[in-house]
Amino acid sequence: MKMGENKKFDETIAQIKQQIDILLNDNSVPRNVKNALDEAKKALNEDTGYSVRSSAATYKIDEISNDINLPPYARTVIWNILSMLESVKE
Repeated sequence: MKMGENKKFDETIAQIKQQIDILLNDNSVPRNVKNALDEAKKALNEDTGYSVRSSAATYKIDEISNDINLPPYARTVIWNILSMLESVKE
């Protein structure tokens, strides 16, 4: 893997964590969704390979992406996060 890819992945992960923080600080997002997002954020902070972190976070977020209690804009943000996670593969 090239150094440039690492930097790109780090920047993407930083953007994902910002998006997660926005949802975590939103009172209209259900608690179960926040818990899954928090677990995903922890997975992204692990000291493992990019693919492992991305896959773990994707798994956590995918579980709640179709939650019926999600506000529509939050669902859009979650889909955007999942799309960004897809780009973080080694």
